[in-house]
Amino acid sequence: MPRSTNAPASRARRKRRLDLAKGFRGSRSKLFRQATEAVDRAMVMATKDRRKKKIAYRQLWIARLSSACQKNGITYSRFIQGLTRAKVLLNRKMLSEISIHDPQGFASIVALSKAQLA
Repeated sequence: MPRSTNAPASRARRKRRLDLAKGFRGSRSKLFRQATEAVDRAMVMATKDRRKKKIAYRQLWIARLSSACQKNGITYSRFIQGLTRAKVLLNRKMLSEISIHDPQGFASIVALSKAQLA
């Protein structure tokens, strides 16, 4: 009885992995083993960096808010404390957008925060 290898499935599996490695340089996109290692590493990095992106955006929003708060005569931490006491449910992203596009509106939010701290 001849040996059975299931070549179509094996070839499809290799092709799928090499397709994922498309765009990599040199043998990392041509040779199966190197492509497999490169793709595995890329998948791990992509997962980590999706988490890092969330952190980076939050840091950006806080930096923008801190700058806007200083212009209105309050520190960022006291501003957030006042909003918490006032039960304002705006997140940092929205507060940051308001501070950029509507400075007068942001000033009124700061006034609300200051009133809760007094």
